[in-house]
Amino acid sequence: MPSYEYKGLNKAGKEVSGVRDADNEKSLRTLLKREGIFLTSVGKGAKKGGGLLSSEVDFAQYFERVNGTDLAIFTRQLATLTKAGIPLVESIGAVADQVEKPKLRRIVGQIKQDVTEGSSLAAAVARHPTVFSPIFSNMIRAGEASGTLDRVLLQLAEFTEANNKLKNKLSSAMMYPVLMVGIGGLILTGLFVYVIPQITQIFEDTGQELPVLTRIIIAISHGMRDYWWLAMLLAGGTVYGFRRWKNSPKGAVSWDRRKLGFPVFGSLLLMIAVSRFTKTLATLLRSGVPLLTALEITKNVLENHVLTAIVEEARVSVKEGSNLAEPLKRSGRFPPLVTTMMAIGERSGALEEMLGVVSDAYETQVDNRISTLTSLLEPLMILGMGIVIALIVFAVLMPILQLNEFVQ
Repeated sequence: MPSYEYKGLNKAGKEVSGVRDADNEKSLRTLLKREGIFLTSVGKGAKKGGGLLSSEVDFAQYFERVNGTDLAIFTRQLATLTKAGIPLVESIGAVADQVEKPKLRRIVGQIKQDVTEGSSLAAAVARHPTVFSPIFSNMIRAGEASGTLDRVLLQLAEFTEANNKLKNKLSSAMMYPVLMVGIGGLILTGLFVYVIPQITQIFEDTGQELPVLTRIIIAISHGMRDYWWLAMLLAGGTVYGFRRWKNSPKGAVSWDRRKLGFPVFGSLLLMIAVSRFTKTLATLLRSGVPLLTALEITKNVLENHVLTAIVEEARVSVKEGSNLAEPLKRSGRFPPLVTTMMAIGERSGALEEMLGVVSDAYETQVDNRISTLTSLLEPLMILGMGIVIALIVFAVLMPILQLNEFVQ
């Protein structure tokens, strides 16, 4: 927390000065006002125990990120304190004292200050969109309007924890393949750049005609040694061109459509999107957010332009008086189970419960599919690495065997 040097006038009109810690100048002014001091000037103070060179400069704030785990812990703690009947401002202050990351602690301090000055919690949270998504502010707004803020915060905590759990599973599943590809690439690079050129010199001294496989391996080795810069330029240009195309409006839609058509992984991506969609929509509806607003928020969590367009079309249809299940069914992208359960929920008036059932079912399917893919990738990658290494070994041994036959 930064320190501020201040000058002001007390109730008797006498000039006073000092150094105080506060989240910002606005917070300092409020603190001094409570003590009966009218602030006349303020400036950054030196860090306690140091001189000018020790003034507090926090460079980490520009690089620090607030992740899903931090938000889940913050939301759970705030929900627990609010449910226990502790006033909101005191609850936010207590949570702020428990936050470890300086960036999130500063933001929570600003939220507390805004709420103290009369702002709603939803409005205070919405002032930090880089940390809190629209789901946070809209659910909290609905909870404040209905007088069920404690219950909404608990739902929001469970929702945040579930999303964070899914992201961690995906990251863990991708860690092993990425690690294997990296290690395998380093091994192959060492073989082609350092080992094979030394063996090649021996073959060239014999003057014998080399097998086709050996000539291919030698050509690859020479290319990696002599034209590595060209390979890097081509790789960099390809990545740059692909990213530029993918970020264009047409390219983004085309790439998202192709991703859904990938063998094996396309169905997994669709399962993840359906799980997020149903979980988010169910959570918002349980919190009292209107359906149209909930659909507007939910479409942004799909992270796929094709599915986002389908949900937007469904939102327009609902706005015009249609039900939600029918336009999703017409798109052909959402599985029949999802649309059927939605239709049943709409007819029975229990849409959020049906969405929760679908979300739980698809979360289980995602877990099973990730576990299956992970167990299959390990032996497949080991087999692939073994085949590549075996080809290199055969390419080296075949000329040696031919030379032995020639000598005999």
